[in-house]
Amino acid sequence: MRHRILDQVQKESFSYFLHETNPRNGLVRDKTRKDWPASIAAVGMALTADPVGVERGFLSRAQAVHRALTTLRFFWRSPQGPQPDATGYKGFFYHFLDMESGRRAHRSELSTVDTALLMGGILTAAAYFQEDTEEEAEIRKLADALYRRVDWRWALNRRATVTHGWKPGRGFLKYRWEGYDEALILYLLGLGSPTFPLPQESYDAWLSTYSWRKIYGHELVHAGPLFVHQMSHLWIDFRGIQDRYVRERQLDYFQNSRRATCVQQEYAVHNPRGFEGYSRECWGLTASEGPGPKTLTVDGVRRRFYDYVARGVPTGPDDGTLAPWAVVTSLPFAPEIVVPSIRYYREKLELHAANPYGFKATFNPTFPDRTDSKWGWVSPHHYGINQGPIVVMIENDRTGLVWNLMRSCPYVVAGLRRAGFRGGWL
Repeated sequence: MRHRILDQVQKESFSYFLHETNPRNGLVRDKTRKDWPASIAAVGMALTADPVGVERGFLSRAQAVHRALTTLRFFWRSPQGPQPDATGYKGFFYHFLDMESGRRAHRSELSTVDTALLMGGILTAAAYFQEDTEEEAEIRKLADALYRRVDWRWALNRRATVTHGWKPGRGFLKYRWEGYDEALILYLLGLGSPTFPLPQESYDAWLSTYSWRKIYGHELVHAGPLFVHQMSHLWIDFRGIQDRYVRERQLDYFQNSRRATCVQQEYAVHNPRGFEGYSRECWGLTASEGPGPKTLTVDGVRRRFYDYVARGVPTGPDDGTLAPWAVVTSLPFAPEIVVPSIRYYREKLELHAANPYGFKATFNPTFPDRTDSKWGWVSPHHYGINQGPIVVMIENDRTGLVWNLMRSCPYVVAGLRRAGFRGGWL
């Protein structure tokens, strides 16, 4: 029963990348909204998911090679420069790109973390396509060149921690990657660069901003949204390897993510804000789309509902919006609580029904919705950055495919070692 459900969820989620990719340039639509741009993070997810698709028979190796080459050639040849309509600059790329032209869209920022997620996919492709053919050799060559071109040091902007990004005409954004967050993969890839490496003090500075908390009896490096505890784990197997911070606390980041997953479930059981539907099987707060922005009175309670926001546990924000994809992505950390929830979402709530790519991004049983569906408000969209983690983490739980590929990546290994990781498979 478990394998059948996981097979279905993985295949449905993977189909997003088959149908929402521009075959002429490899760009992947950020979400299923008409005329919406690509996101470079979604491209990184596609590049990471395609090897899983080959192994699971969702597409042929020849198809995957063609897709990877199309994507890597586009990014290598696309315009890099300070112009506001370029595709990237200093080896980084803009968060959103026009699906057809590949130029900057939505006046978006040159995104450091989204470039890191893209590079995670690029390096996965290089690690997977190792056959002695002209096409696969070109994949490896382009992937290496793209990674080496990223000027991670430039993104420091003369301080220790990495900036969120840069905009033409305005310069660097004021925010920096500080506090435990999804930037773990960014710092590790930056540290591992043979061309523009981050200094080790950057990682030390980042560690100094962590928050250690005890929640529902679980002690952990805290971040409220569930995706923070998952994103870097798509590529890196943190089981048994430790940096200075977690070594001093006698755990690793994998165990930390397990604790965060359990905290999420406990929060739903306690349900301190009294939202509809929360239970031991129905949980999962993360960065996601919601039914707002609106403030409504529901059953005598004044509720504020948000649009896209980083929902988190235990201090919020929380408006009753839950994300099934984030629960599925926690599968390797806590299968004993994740599998019953997947079954609940599919068989009890039928949240996948009539949806082309499986679970929609989010739903909110508390929000008054005129559709009279059994689950209340449901996001009208699927997102590439949600679909990819489902595909990859189901596979990592089953075979460790992407984890094993990235163990062979010299840049990932170098980044981990420069960050002070040791033990386990290192």
